[in-house]
Amino acid sequence: MAKRIKADICIIGAGSGGLSVAAGAAQMGARTVLIERDAMGGDCLNTGCVPSKALLAAARQAYSMGAGEPLGIAPVKPEVDFAKVHDHVHSVIAAIAPNDSVARFEGLGVTVIKDHARFRDGRTVLAGNTEITARRFVVATGSRAAVPPIPGLDKVPFYTNENIFENRTCPDHLIIVGGGPIGMELAQAHHRLGARVTVLEGQRAFNRDDPELSAIVIDRLRREGVDILEEVEVLSVSGSAGNIAVSISEGGNAREITGSHILIAAGRRANVEGLDLEKAGIEYTGKGLKLDARLRTTNKRIFGIGDVAGGLQFTHVASYHAGIVIRNALFRVPARADHSAVPWVTYTDPEIAHVGETEAVARERHSKINVLRWHLAENDRAQAERTTEGVIKVITDTHARVLGATIVAPHAGELILPWVLAKSNALRLSAMAGVIAPYPTFSEISKRVAGSYYTPTLFSPRTRMLVRFLGLFG
Repeated sequence: MAKRIKADICIIGAGSGGLSVAAGAAQMGARTVLIERDAMGGDCLNTGCVPSKALLAAARQAYSMGAGEPLGIAPVKPEVDFAKVHDHVHSVIAAIAPNDSVARFEGLGVTVIKDHARFRDGRTVLAGNTEITARRFVVATGSRAAVPPIPGLDKVPFYTNENIFENRTCPDHLIIVGGGPIGMELAQAHHRLGARVTVLEGQRAFNRDDPELSAIVIDRLRREGVDILEEVEVLSVSGSAGNIAVSISEGGNAREITGSHILIAAGRRANVEGLDLEKAGIEYTGKGLKLDARLRTTNKRIFGIGDVAGGLQFTHVASYHAGIVIRNALFRVPARADHSAVPWVTYTDPEIAHVGETEAVARERHSKINVLRWHLAENDRAQAERTTEGVIKVITDTHARVLGATIVAPHAGELILPWVLAKSNALRLSAMAGVIAPYPTFSEISKRVAGSYYTPTLFSPRTRMLVRFLGLFG
């Protein structure tokens, strides 16, 4: 006999978005049910953000051992124990996992069901032998690695982000299909840990980012030894474990690249299958759910958040969506999602961080814009640490309001936050130019680039004349 549960809100998926909704709703007094068929914490904790950043940390340490010569430190070739790197990665996951665990959420008052969920109708979800009826539902099922239909790929072993962190042996030659954030991060990490790496990208690497700034990172990876091939077509894959052959077309010429392993990093696909969404009256495509600005599906009692929403696929977007849903579902406030100030970061070395409009987008949307740059070579902290490769680029309208910003620098992900605030609140550059920035810090580049907007006026002939005139009065 089926067990029946009545709830105020039922969430399908215990990734970052689903967990945020569940924690918030339960602590606000709502009867909350959370359903997860796989690991708590979802992709971010187990196969995405957390393990990739842990791997990058190990790679950065290995690289630094051979990069001290400009500082007077003799370079040392690191001895990389890839099995221990694997253990480090998984120990980081284990350290964070209790925050996302069943025990923690049950302690918050959430009813957690570990099973596959599917809709019976627009008001009922089935999970194993449990039937859940709720006033509101949230679909937070995330996404998975998209596997392109490359001939022969299904006949060879291949990695995605979902299994590459289980590897205990460093690949001899890792071929990566996809030059986006995931592909480029893992390319640099594996190369620094001892692998030969080839990246195959059908368009431009870092295609979503400002090409002027992403070129700095691409050049850095190439100088480190990563082979990056852009505007190539992957024709087929063949071979066996340890001996993978990839046929490509480059500039109309066909050739073959051989490697030991292949990683597919060619985008993401929303997890919409197996939920019986049709029975609940929910429209969707392979890219995600059809949602309105309030994140409601075509069944207004059911919301969609995070990667399955089909837009920007970041953990912080899923968490932001959670707040929008709680306001709508619990408090009946018609809150709408605004993605115009969503930042993103690619954690290569140097990092790329961005918020708002790129220069190209801004020129399409506005008749006139201002483009400001401040190079890291003009920052004293960067000079002290010999990390002068990078720049901040800020786009404003004619009233000096911030439209967008991109930073390439060490710690760019940390440096972007004030620009997120500026974009979110339509601040003028005067707000950034007027702050007192601690010296010497990388953060000074934000004050300096903002101040550069006012330099032509401050040091103009008109200003000099005014100063001389006022000097006449003693």
